[in-house]
Amino acid sequence: MTATVLQQPSGVAALRRPRARRAAGLLGLGALVVAVVVLSVTVGSRDVAWQDVWAALGGASDGFDRGAVAKRIPRTFLAVLAGAALGVSGAVMQGVTRNPLADPGILGVNMGASLAVVTGIAYFGLSTATGYIWWAIAGACVTAVVVYAIGSAGRGGATPLKLALAGAAVSAALASFVSAVVLGRNDIAGGVRSWQIGGVGGGTAESVSTVLPFLVAGFLLCLLSAQALNSLALGDDLAAGLGERVAVARGSAALGATVLCGAATAVTGPIGFVGLVVPHACRMLIGPDHRWLLPYSALTGAVLLTLADVVGRVVARPAEIDVGIITALIGAPVFIAIVRRQKVRAL
Repeated sequence: MTATVLQQPSGVAALRRPRARRAAGLLGLGALVVAVVVLSVTVGSRDVAWQDVWAALGGASDGFDRGAVAKRIPRTFLAVLAGAALGVSGAVMQGVTRNPLADPGILGVNMGASLAVVTGIAYFGLSTATGYIWWAIAGACVTAVVVYAIGSAGRGGATPLKLALAGAAVSAALASFVSAVVLGRNDIAGGVRSWQIGGVGGGTAESVSTVLPFLVAGFLLCLLSAQALNSLALGDDLAAGLGERVAVARGSAALGATVLCGAATAVTGPIGFVGLVVPHACRMLIGPDHRWLLPYSALTGAVLLTLADVVGRVVARPAEIDVGIITALIGAPVFIAIVRRQKVRAL
């Protein structure tokens, strides 16, 4: 009798163990974010002593080292926010489309945001950070709708292969339009080409504070859609049978992902492969449950982009390599590996 009372139900124990491990993993990733933030502030084309870091945090900007730290702090926060946004955006896009190759860059969403910003600069006198963000979000939303419409045409609906091909075709067309807009405008060509590479070197306190509300709204939309994404992974019919309004769930999740992608692109330029690499890495660690996958993707994306920025600062001292180039070098081999795997044709 006593043994029966003390025995714990095996199902409850089995559920608690994964939750404890996942929670511990989140704490570990949070600590890793703090570590790379410290690394980003202290390491770069010129290493900075701790006393200068503390002085800069206290508001002092006199001297070369303290001035460098004062510039690195908003740059680091921008890298953390943009990496988290792109990681979550990629995870949500993969969940919405059930496509393991979905990524803001591969599906053309980044390039749509880029074309909107470049068009606004060239023809409508766009010059403010807030204006960039609104135009980028609008361009990202229109592009996402166009790509999904093209990928859904024909027999079989929106298959992973058709969506990837549609995204690649639309992205190539939009890149040509960007070049066409910039070609006749020498006054903006230099700045636009530099911005198109993708980087966080221009991050300022103003740009961080401007983009933060948009990112918070996007994060909230995505997190609130986590349970619906789990249902959508079972298929539209089963999701509807579980009580989900499939069109609403897919639309709200896609909107959150597009807002994150558009806002991040507006302030950093189009940075590719973060939204592809990060969700796959997190999915291998903790499984497909979006209630855990999205927070993991946010923290892992923040670590990846911030660390890539640090690497870009130190590998070619005293010059810098933009973070978009570093993430492309990391992401391209991963993309090839995913394409070659036969097991990931759909999520």
